[in-house]
Amino acid sequence: MDIKNKLQFYCNNLYNYSRYKTKEVNIGDLPLGGNNPIRIQSMTTTDTMNTLATVEQSIRMIEAGCEYVRITAPSKNEAENLKNIKDELKKRGYNTPLIADIHFTPNAAIIAAKIVEKVRINPGNFVDKKKFQTIEYTDSEYLKEIDTLRLKFTPLVKVCKEYGTAMRIGTNHGSLSDRIMSRFGDTPEGMVESALEFVRICEDLNYSNIVLSMKSSNPQIMVYAYRLLVKKLEEEGMNYPLHLGVTEAGGGEDGRVKSALGIGTLLEDGLGDTIRVSLTEDPEFEIPVAQILANRYNDRSNHSKIESVLINNFDFFNYSKRETYSVENIGNGNVPIVFADYSKIKITDKEDLKQIGYVYNKLTDKWILTDNASDFIYLNDEIKNLELPLSLKKVYDFKVWSKLKDFSKSFPLLNADEYLEHNINSSIKFINVSDDQLNESLVKRLQIDTSAVLVLNTDNLNGMAEQRSTFFKLLNNNIKTPVIIKRSYKNISFDEIRLYSSTDFGSLLIDGFGDGIWLENNNYKKNSLQDINLLQFNILQAARARITKTEYIACPSCGRTLFDLQKTTEMIRKRTLHLKGVKIAIMGCIVNGPGEMADADYGYVGSGIDKITLYRGKDIVKKNIKSAIAVDELIDLIKEDDIWMEPC
Repeated sequence: MDIKNKLQFYCNNLYNYSRYKTKEVNIGDLPLGGNNPIRIQSMTTTDTMNTLATVEQSIRMIEAGCEYVRITAPSKNEAENLKNIKDELKKRGYNTPLIADIHFTPNAAIIAAKIVEKVRINPGNFVDKKKFQTIEYTDSEYLKEIDTLRLKFTPLVKVCKEYGTAMRIGTNHGSLSDRIMSRFGDTPEGMVESALEFVRICEDLNYSNIVLSMKSSNPQIMVYAYRLLVKKLEEEGMNYPLHLGVTEAGGGEDGRVKSALGIGTLLEDGLGDTIRVSLTEDPEFEIPVAQILANRYNDRSNHSKIESVLINNFDFFNYSKRETYSVENIGNGNVPIVFADYSKIKITDKEDLKQIGYVYNKLTDKWILTDNASDFIYLNDEIKNLELPLSLKKVYDFKVWSKLKDFSKSFPLLNADEYLEHNINSSIKFINVSDDQLNESLVKRLQIDTSAVLVLNTDNLNGMAEQRSTFFKLLNNNIKTPVIIKRSYKNISFDEIRLYSSTDFGSLLIDGFGDGIWLENNNYKKNSLQDINLLQFNILQAARARITKTEYIACPSCGRTLFDLQKTTEMIRKRTLHLKGVKIAIMGCIVNGPGEMADADYGYVGSGIDKITLYRGKDIVKKNIKSAIAVDELIDLIKEDDIWMEPC
């Protein structure tokens, strides 16, 4: 499926993996795009004026596999010191290309462009001063603003041309200019246009050593923006390389899941030439995560061929949940359900269910359900003499289920042939199918059966695309059967399982597909069930499909950060982790403050040495609070809004 002929799409092929070929851009001696491999990069967190600390951290990053090192240059002084950093790295035998990160200071960008191999500018604040004002522009007034932009941006472009310096025009969802916001709103379309305003100026000046990015802390927004960017670039005859990243992803598993969900979704469709995983951790820890994501596609084109499916009226650029009917608590308006797989593990005691969110209190003889309590449990044999929680529904293979004495507390899992052969009386019938089994007979049966739920599995190397193909077939046949997405991974590490499953489930959830997820446990150890169970809930949270905990939008830190970001984030997390559904942004400086936390309920932003500013949404509530009391002040703010609850 050629994007040039089918511009409603955004990649070479939706089914059979093909990497989208972009223009090659020279960044020092390490070119990007074209036929080059996906490049890995990260950003220092040290004070740029501390040459030794920045050099030593850069070396740790490089030795971990970082191919481009980005360093913040918030003012002329930092920009000038990039020469000392570069010279010291060369003296120690390191020639890795350096990237200067610029936001509000065009003069710093010009200095940096004469020193390093690439500069990154943010079109939302490179020229425009964001005041969060809504302005009604006439067309002539809007064009006048573009003329001002051209006047201020042109000197940097000319310097980059003269010195052979590359440039990333990197849009951030949360820092769109007032001009863009006034005309396009806080949308992927606005993000794309924000970058294209600068790209068109570069093209007019015959400068094309450009890389583009569309970052957001919301993976769904990020994915739609990149898709739309590719479509718009093709329409205007351009194909610049793409830098992928989910900004302010946070740390730990949350940051890895959110990053994989956004970055992996685009890599699945062959998009992306360089990636940066933004974790609230030391930058060298970002590199292995990025490598796992990128390396997965080294042999992807060898997958089993997937038949192309005609797509009718599906919007790849705006979210819409696939319409299904309800089968008890599955589908329609229900949150996606989560399966726990105990098929290879015996349950001998009520304690065995603690791994999947069910805690038994012996004193009260009652079950306590955590926010991460699985909805269905898949079993190999009938459980006898052990009463399970009523809210945990049992599922057995059909041959086991059909021999049970009491069907009322359990449901069958059938293969396609069993489903077509037997007329089963059950309020839920799970049918285990793969894409090639969705034949005419099964389609006709599903069209009239309102108690069926598909369990969609795949063993294709290009499994996400194959499962997506099945969803398109269901849409084309007007089948409203709920679908549980099932994936199984063998002979890989849990780090890989975490990133692969976040990509594979998340890619479908982002497009409104899936009424539940089932990550098969192949470790067969009881203690691994907790990791698998929590991972499934974290994936649903990252996809904004099922909210079960507090969400943290935390920047990865850089030389602009005004406090210990990792320590502060953990301190806030410990005190607010029980606030289910509340979104809290923790930002190191004003650059990523009101911008990237636009999606948050509350913001904690460094505004000076030992000074914190608190936000409610986009509005400043308290300024210049001492760091020692700032977390307490944040809690008080949440309490003022009657959102606070005491932890259990």
